[in-house]
Amino acid sequence: MKITEETVSHVARLARLAMPEAERSLLAPQLNDILEYAASLQQVDLEGVPPTSHPFEQTNVLREDEVRPSLSRDAVLANAPETEDGQVRVPAVLEGGTGA
Repeated sequence: MKITEETVSHVARLARLAMPEAERSLLAPQLNDILEYAASLQQVDLEGVPPTSHPFEQTNVLREDEVRPSLSRDAVLANAPETEDGQVRVPAVLEGGTGA
């Protein structure tokens, strides 16, 4: 399929793009070059090449989850300006809130 200036103009009109004639003249051959390149990729012999989702093998770089000691609730709450029922009390952020 060859892309013509008329095709470019039609697609531009469908996309509601204002495109000067000079741009259409430049764009049509560029789009044809892209389509020819894509067609050449179809000729590549992929026999024996397994399908992949990434060109390079990817590994997880996160550390393993492991249980480690952490601060006690009392130690954490000791740093809070206000506490209530074993939780940090913060100001209300929604209108009509109680602040609890």
